[in-house]
Amino acid sequence: MERKVAGETKQVEDDQKWVYDSSVDHKGKVPLRASSGAWKASLFIIAIEFSERLSYFGIATTLIIYLTKVMHEDLKTAAKGVNYWAGVTTLMPLFGGFMADAYLGRFSTVFVATVIYLLGLSLLTMSRFVPGLSACDSQLCNEPRKIHEVVFFIAIYLISIGTGGHKPALRASEPTNSTTTTQKKGSRRCPISTDHVSWGVADIVLLLVLAVSLVIFIIGRPFYRYRKPQGSPLTPMLQVVLAAIKKRNLPYPSNPSHLYEISKSEKSHGRLLCHTKKLKFLDKAAIIEDTNNSFEKQSPWRLATVTKVEEMKLVLNMIPIWLASLPFGICVAQTTTFFIKQGITLNRNIGGGHFEIPPASIYSLAAIGMIISVTIYEKLLVPMLRRTTGNERGINILQRIGIGMLFSIATMAVAALVEKKRLRLVDADPVKGSQSMSIFWLAPQFIIIGVGDGFSIVGLQEYFYDQVPDSMRSLGIAFYLSVIGAANFLSSVLITIIDHATEHTTGKSWFGKDLNSSRLDKFYWLLAAMSAANLCLFVFLARRYSYKNVQNVAVADCYESDAKDIGGSMA
Repeated sequence: MERKVAGETKQVEDDQKWVYDSSVDHKGKVPLRASSGAWKASLFIIAIEFSERLSYFGIATTLIIYLTKVMHEDLKTAAKGVNYWAGVTTLMPLFGGFMADAYLGRFSTVFVATVIYLLGLSLLTMSRFVPGLSACDSQLCNEPRKIHEVVFFIAIYLISIGTGGHKPALRASEPTNSTTTTQKKGSRRCPISTDHVSWGVADIVLLLVLAVSLVIFIIGRPFYRYRKPQGSPLTPMLQVVLAAIKKRNLPYPSNPSHLYEISKSEKSHGRLLCHTKKLKFLDKAAIIEDTNNSFEKQSPWRLATVTKVEEMKLVLNMIPIWLASLPFGICVAQTTTFFIKQGITLNRNIGGGHFEIPPASIYSLAAIGMIISVTIYEKLLVPMLRRTTGNERGINILQRIGIGMLFSIATMAVAALVEKKRLRLVDADPVKGSQSMSIFWLAPQFIIIGVGDGFSIVGLQEYFYDQVPDSMRSLGIAFYLSVIGAANFLSSVLITIIDHATEHTTGKSWFGKDLNSSRLDKFYWLLAAMSAANLCLFVFLARRYSYKNVQNVAVADCYESDAKDIGGSMA
């Protein structure tokens, strides 16, 4: 079933669900949402995703604390260490998504990834409890053992590899919409407190929860439906490029309908796409040279369909949007590094009692902000905007991402003001200055970035899932995650550059050994300025972007509508 909405063409189909039985005739298959075991299958999938997200964020939100308190690293080294790990973790889904789509299938990818994940958690737990692997012989030491560092980093990077298989395969198994994304986001932001329990006990909890969820996931296997891997999705793209190069000297046909395309009845998987006028050079791959032989017998390295050409265009059109999303990802990267570290220095006492809020727990306010923003957007704004714009989503996907970018700018500005206030208190009283300031001063910046996530993070998931070729759905989720991964690496590079530049020009780096000797307020203002400049570029790109145009009419009508801009504009 298809429906066309203003600004975007969207199709509701069971391919957006988990997978389907490869032994069943696809034309007669029943959508997963209508099957008797659909809800049961969803519960099994949600169980393992919840446990994986609990483990990941339990580690991610406390990693900078561990690196500074146990590993005794200085602030900038610890922040870069967290960024490197987060970058690898969120770039690994590119590999995991490719393997899921091309070779292993989603079930096998999740199973193998979970086993690797469990191995990493087991090794992490051993590094806490095994005497020869522990950080120190006693509670007081200025430097951890080298063997502990080696085992610790091997463990967390095994977890990165495991995450790389989980995220793309599981998220491509369910429809990507705001409601499910919000539910998942809430489950992801559940940091394990290590202030009141030991690191080892927290690791045991995470290990047991994931092990139990793997058993549950395997038990649910009879309820899943499977799709055979289609081989590398990169091969057809390479075929398009090479075919276009080989036929570069051929004249372009007077009518685009003369380009080669198969009929819907011949399409065994995925959907046919309408021809677009962008990147016309690639259209030459679909020019018919040999009319004497049947098209099916001609080499795919010499003749490609219009749909394959358009799929290549889709991927190329995504590159500028991906690049323009990186500054937003850099802002998000600060939430698990400097934001958390700020919380350690502030007064975390509640009501004058002895209970202190774990610093990582303040991160959960971002989830609250996200849930509130998505709820208001979906329940209040979308119905009103739908009547105004005629777009079923209310506004198009790129507009939603752009709004989230505005909130990221506001987050950095608020964070800079709060940090400036904290530094003034430290200047007045170097010993107790920060302790006179409540940790809830950090609440606004976490809530604002959470609201921004409700627009940009959800929007990026929808954008990359919807706009990739149908054969690359798992990779589409990985593309979204790679924005955050690349942004984490860029954040580390930016810290290094600023560290050297400020120390060379002023004699004092913005990143000292600890927060009190740093100038994070200036760093936050720089990020706000960079994000504002980037937003202008993003608006420029969004106004010229054309969304995927799926054939829901006759092929001839599809070509007649070539000149129409279906992409909408960034208001």
